[in-house]
Amino acid sequence: MKRRRRGEAPEPGCLRAWAAESEALAGRWRAARGWGPGGAAARQQRGAFGELLLRMRGLPAALTTLPLELTVLYNSLLFAMGASDCAINGESEEICQGLLRVLEALGASGQDLSTEELWQKVLQEVTVEELQAPLHRLGALQGAWWLATNRLGSITGLFRLLSSAEDPGRAPCSGGKNELLSLLKAWKVPAEGASVSLVQSAEDLKEILCTAAAFLQGLQELEAGNLPAALSLLEEAAGGFCSKRVLAQIYTCLSCCTQQMGKPQTALQHLKRALQVDFQCLPALSHAAAVYHELGEMDAELEALAVLYEALERNPPAAASTTPYCLIQIEHLVHTPALASLFRHRHPSEVKYLLAQRCLQDGRVADAVEHYLDFLALLQDGLQQQVPLDGGSALPRIPEVFLEAASALEQAGRHQDAITVCEEVVSRTADLIPQVLRVEERSEQPECPSPGTELAGGPLSQKRESLCCLVWRTAAYLHQGWAWAMLGKNKEAITQFSRCLGDLLRIQLYQSGVEPTGSLIPEVNLLQKIRLLSLVGRGTQFLELGKHREALLDFQHGLQISPGDPAAASYLVQALWKLNRKQEAAARWQKLSESPAEEDGQQEGLGRRVARPYPLYLVSCLKQATFPHNESLARNIQDYLRTATT
Repeated sequence: MKRRRRGEAPEPGCLRAWAAESEALAGRWRAARGWGPGGAAARQQRGAFGELLLRMRGLPAALTTLPLELTVLYNSLLFAMGASDCAINGESEEICQGLLRVLEALGASGQDLSTEELWQKVLQEVTVEELQAPLHRLGALQGAWWLATNRLGSITGLFRLLSSAEDPGRAPCSGGKNELLSLLKAWKVPAEGASVSLVQSAEDLKEILCTAAAFLQGLQELEAGNLPAALSLLEEAAGGFCSKRVLAQIYTCLSCCTQQMGKPQTALQHLKRALQVDFQCLPALSHAAAVYHELGEMDAELEALAVLYEALERNPPAAASTTPYCLIQIEHLVHTPALASLFRHRHPSEVKYLLAQRCLQDGRVADAVEHYLDFLALLQDGLQQQVPLDGGSALPRIPEVFLEAASALEQAGRHQDAITVCEEVVSRTADLIPQVLRVEERSEQPECPSPGTELAGGPLSQKRESLCCLVWRTAAYLHQGWAWAMLGKNKEAITQFSRCLGDLLRIQLYQSGVEPTGSLIPEVNLLQKIRLLSLVGRGTQFLELGKHREALLDFQHGLQISPGDPAAASYLVQALWKLNRKQEAAARWQKLSESPAEEDGQQEGLGRRVARPYPLYLVSCLKQATFPHNESLARNIQDYLRTATT
């Protein structure tokens, strides 16, 4: 058998057979566009095109067969990229192999060239008109791969080359952040011959590239905080070619952008459009709840959360709603951490917790109790194995949820249930706290947004975790003390307050040898507040039992921890009066009356002010420790002062 030389055309019969097979495969796909890119039929088509390509590559490259070979390569890669959730290296290597075949047919070499250099050489070498359209199609696929791998510089350079090859006399597009979009829009897709069999046209691919590029760059600008640029690019993407699912995502991103620009009402309009386009875009509901929260519209926020919870319970997030006849879609090309963060699907339990938390914050105690109890029931179903407790989760640490539930139960008058819930926290933290916990009082590190968030390995983190456990355990004892007090069980209340104070003795604070410049560790600040509330609570129970001296000592100790605390100072006045130390009581009462009231959550344990409010689970304890208005005591002191001055 005679061996064919390089560049020599194969037998006409082979070329006709290959063309007929390619046409049959493409025609079969066009006739059944509803299959979708990820189905078994699509995988069969991909395999069939791949086998045809292998047979064609079994012969040396020839200019007469390259248009068909590049078309088959294009169709094969469309199925490969369309069936994958992300770009894979094999696809780019296949494109490079196709370019090397072009150079082989021209008698040139491209070995050891980078992909960018290979494209430049091919477009400079090729003058055959029949190869222009196949190469431009392949260039669009290369651009899609680079877009999916976030190589915007590479795709920009490629389309500069394609534009120059198409029209050498055309003035280049101006640079800048929108140069890529300008190049994509200006790119003229070469006309295809009537006999060319494509499973997705280059014109469709161009539209998808334009939309994807605008969407991706808009997300990048949004993440960088360049809001006007992000808004412009996302609006451009919203007018492009994409599936309903992607359009809903774009509207949701527009809402995030306008919300950050201080336009919450505009943000809500974008979210409404997102849900109109795709009612399964549940992240839009989640973002709507956040906007309503910012606006202080509690009813609307709770309604959005309730609808979101019902939707998640009834119908978990569905797979992407795609346009079946487009093998490559926006979903395959836009992958950024910002997009993953914005469209993180919430677990139903996270939404249930948000409902409970918001109701408790708004004083809707009965609803809060119902939601918290539903959430605690979910824990019995292995919730902790289902929900990743990462930075994106709405859930706090589980002991904090128990404590919030106890707080809600107390406010609902279900004190015995609150005691039971707190006992769960006490028992689960019993073995997690050392007998002595030495902690540096101040930290040079930036403060955590909430206790217990810096838990990645190491001795410091382990100590921080022990501190968190101590906070939760002592807070549980504190809640139990107040719950027993509300039940009229003074001795039981004193026992729980004393247990709280006893556990607090485990911590030993120290300062480094240098002058302290950092702020109090958040957990230390919180423990000091718990100590103060326990002392006030125990003191009130001593007062009710007539143990005025013991009560006086607790209130004095509380004022040592937090000088000027209005609750401790007021109760101290009452204890002094009951001990018949009227002169001291009157003097302190006068001083207390002259001092400005400080809001809870703004006063730190040692008199230094902080901006951080106390945790939600301590709010009920703060309220219970507030000194009740006592007209009788005030009148008696005023009468005493008038008598003393006459």
